Amino acid sequence: MVCGGRLKRNGTTSAGRTRWRCASCGASSTRSRPDVTRRGQLEAFVAWLTGTGCQHDTTPASARSFRRQSAWCWRVEPSIAVTGEVYDCVQLDGIYLSGGWCCLIAITRGHPIAWQWCDQEKKVVWAALMNTLPAPRVVVTDGGRGIHAALGECWATTRVQRCLVHVQRNMRTYLTSKPRTDAGKALWALGKQLTRLPEPDDAAKWLVGLNAWHELYGHLTRQRTYRSDDTLAPSWVKPTQTWWYTHANLRKAYRLLQRLAREQTLFTYLDPDLADLQIASTTNWIEGGINAQLRRLLATHRGMTCEHQRRAIEWYLYLHSEHHKAPAKLINPEHYTPNTPRHREPRNEPIGPVEYDIHPTAEEGLWARKGWAGRP
Repeated sequence: MVCGGRLKRNGTTSAGRTRWRCASCGASSTRSRPDVTRRGQLEAFVAWLTGTGCQHDTTPASARSFRRQSAWCWRVEPSIAVTGEVYDCVQLDGIYLSGGWCCLIAITRGHPIAWQWCDQEKKVVWAALMNTLPAPRVVVTDGGRGIHAALGECWATTRVQRCLVHVQRNMRTYLTSKPRTDAGKALWALGKQLTRLPEPDDAAKWLVGLNAWHELYGHLTRQRTYRSDDTLAPSWVKPTQTWWYTHANLRKAYRLLQRLAREQTLFTYLDPDLADLQIASTTNWIEGGINAQLRRLLATHRGMTCEHQRRAIEWYLYLHSEHHKAPAKLINPEHYTPNTPRHREPRNEPIGPVEYDIHPTAEEGLWARKGWAGRP
């Protein structure tokens, strides 16, 4: 102030800012706190982006003012810090966006711990995600593409639990929910029992039942049909194929269960040595707790660009991680004052014939025609 006296609060201005008045000379002024302003803008932005309300409900200003004031907030990229903790059980899954991106997510105890962006699920991106985390004791997965190879390369010592719900879905794809043959009905009955085995003895009885099914109907999985003039080939058979499995879908369903049983990935959650970990037999924690909420979030803010969809997912995962900081602590100067490229001086054209132009020339067979062009 002019006299250097002490300032006291003196109400607010018409714009809502705090007014300060000097107790000695009576002069008043307002103070500017850009850091507080940016913190409020980011908090309002994150609340709108990860919530279900509209922009009018987030701020007293208009929606247009909110978009203008929070435009810099899109440049703040949250990320979960790697702690190096060895987790007991980790669930892995991916979610696809409408713009062609896929987000691979890892959670433990219901909290996200890492994510990886890619175009589709494959070994190299699953390996990139796994290399950021120490190998856990158990991993629960739906068996997507590339994840099996990445697990063997990055987390070779980790026990695997296949999601039993996804196994049932795969079997239903092969057998349908109402198989017509006795072999299909018996195998589908075994598949429906997968999610109803609470004890290790129940799992042992199930494996005995799978072996009994093979003893009774195993010959059907090896039966072949050879091409001939009187045989009608299925639509999925290649023209150069001379034979095919007669019961191809039944064979696929059985071999799926057989492979998982041999790999010992069906009943890891019932292993007595891992009883203290409370392992889930499905990926419901990540499917219903994370992926379903992300789909609801994107549906609420439908119409966003792909980059904005990615930022919304990143903020949701970051805020639901176990140890996350306040959004204001992620603000850096380059977020609200980005380095814009300097204006380039216009380049003068060299003296001489034109190298590239839109003007028609006779040398190229193009020129402005005049007259009747030879017509009588």
